[in-house]
Amino acid sequence: MSHIDLAKEIRDAKERIVLMYAFNATGKTRLSVAYKDATKGEDGSHSGVYYNAYSEDIFVWQNDPENDESTIRLDIRMSSLNRFHSSLSEDDIREKLNRYRPSYRFEFIPHENPEDGIQAVLFFYEEAAADDPSNISKVPIKISRGEERVFVWCFFLALFEVEGWADKQSSHFFIDDPVSSLDDHYIFITASTLFDLIEEHFEKRKVIITTHHLGLFSILADWLKKGEKAGKFKKHAKVCMLSAKEGDLALENCDNDVFLYHLRLLQALEQAYACNGVKSFHFALLRQVLENVASFLGVGQFRYVLEQIGITDANEVANIINTLSHKKVYYFESDELTPDSKNLFDSVFTKIKGKYNFVLHAPAPAPAPIPAPAPVATT
Repeated sequence: MSHIDLAKEIRDAKERIVLMYAFNATGKTRLSVAYKDATKGEDGSHSGVYYNAYSEDIFVWQNDPENDESTIRLDIRMSSLNRFHSSLSEDDIREKLNRYRPSYRFEFIPHENPEDGIQAVLFFYEEAAADDPSNISKVPIKISRGEERVFVWCFFLALFEVEGWADKQSSHFFIDDPVSSLDDHYIFITASTLFDLIEEHFEKRKVIITTHHLGLFSILADWLKKGEKAGKFKKHAKVCMLSAKEGDLALENCDNDVFLYHLRLLQALEQAYACNGVKSFHFALLRQVLENVASFLGVGQFRYVLEQIGITDANEVANIINTLSHKKVYYFESDELTPDSKNLFDSVFTKIKGKYNFVLHAPAPAPAPIPAPAPVATT
């Protein structure tokens, strides 16, 4: 079905909580836009509030390299949300940030016209003058990409509570992937902020969460379906996977499926292998499986795994897999494998399964193939 049709299906679903996992490039952001259109009032007004890639794009770094980064700051582009900034304080953001334990300090730079809201955010550390320790100056800094994503997410968490926006557009929250560039610790904390949002609002509004991060998906799915408060949420929650095939979208029920990333990859590879549908991009998925196993074993390179599963000339095979999993192969060259490449895939994949005996619980019928993954750097 189309994004519009799927948005309407989610809108009409009886569940108050929809948790959705999808690989990148499946169309999560387009789905959030389609959902916005499908839920507008007769006068064209929005009935819910959103956090997605468009929300993050409002924040843009002003790096000022010509002045040695002396005025570096995070600019906030003008949008319809600026009129709500006047009710938003720095302490509101700090309250949301506290659980992340930020190491930086920040302050707002307002527009000259207060009605235009916040112009930028200055991040800094304080430095005492060498000749006068009481003379403290602010040294502007650029925080990391992960810290920036956390800050923007907390900015919106605080903005959700400002009178006149989320309380007026009260039909739903649609949260699309607030976890890009975050490490595992931040992922867990972000999961807890989302769970708090669900617990506070699901009885009065629908909460839709989409993510490409299997760790975030796994944590929330477990809390909703098996956690201490599962009795409160289970019958209200739809846990599913968004799949795309030739432009058509579908939601797959995965209540009884596995939520470990390497197992999901192995499921996809097994389904492609079983129907003789292995393509060039599947080598990128195979490489990710090998790297996950290598990481679990505490080794740095996946050629060690090749040796362990009985591949002769492991170095040469690792180099071939590196080449075949490079973006130029599955983006710009034929999607079909040569006989030699197909034989190599068959050998490595069957030996991985034979060595480690993964239990995949692959559903039947097989779900749609996973889209080609993001580019994988060669080593």
